[in-house]
Amino acid sequence: MEATAESLSVMAATLANGGICPTTGEQVLKPYAVRDVLSLMHSCGMYDYSGQFAFKVGLPAKSGVCGAVMLVIPNVMGICTWSPPLDALGNSVRGLRFCEELVQVFNFHRYDNLRHAANKKDPRKQKYESRGQKIVSLLFSACSGDVTAMRRYALAGLNMAQSDYDGRTALHLAASEGHMDTVVFLLEKCNVPPAPRDRWDRTPSDDAAQFGHTEIAEYILEHQKAAEEANKKEDVIPETEEEEEAQAEQ
Repeated sequence: MEATAESLSVMAATLANGGICPTTGEQVLKPYAVRDVLSLMHSCGMYDYSGQFAFKVGLPAKSGVCGAVMLVIPNVMGICTWSPPLDALGNSVRGLRFCEELVQVFNFHRYDNLRHAANKKDPRKQKYESRGQKIVSLLFSACSGDVTAMRRYALAGLNMAQSDYDGRTALHLAASEGHMDTVVFLLEKCNVPPAPRDRWDRTPSDDAAQFGHTEIAEYILEHQKAAEEANKKEDVIPETEEEEEAQAEQ
């Protein structure tokens, strides 16, 4: 009852993104659950019109008698349209029209050919950057504190812990420049190692301390300590059942 077109579009985008919310970067749904939900949406999400919708549009969708249509384009995006006038089957008239026109322009239909559909546009096609260009873009974003770009790289599957030829990582640069929000994102959301060493044997906390960012240096050291303690616990193998039970309680 309280859902809006904006909130439903985020839900659709989460399904399109394998269960990872695009606005927070959190894994809120398991991949197998997303697969099952999309399968149900594709087969029966549009009431008695589901079969024709699968034929004409070829995308998983869910209709509501309030006039909303939640459309999922897997691995691309999620869309919600809202237009209350309904047809005889309870689907939004203009929502259906939008979906049909969408797949006429873009090759989003489940059975469109991705390589030879010359009469349709494919926004998924892009000029793939070389590995070096990706690292430069990642490090530049970390240096400037552009968390939005960092989140986009992470959602695209980029290794956020990779380094340049000097061994400098995004965490090194974010710490050096004093971008606390970027440091938090890298450590909390991307789980990058907190103490990588560059060619001069310096860690991100060393750089933060050198340039007067004491709070950041202490924050990184706390993560480093927590990671070391977690590794120690994993290395301890209980010898008896009592020790195993005690370790499980801890």
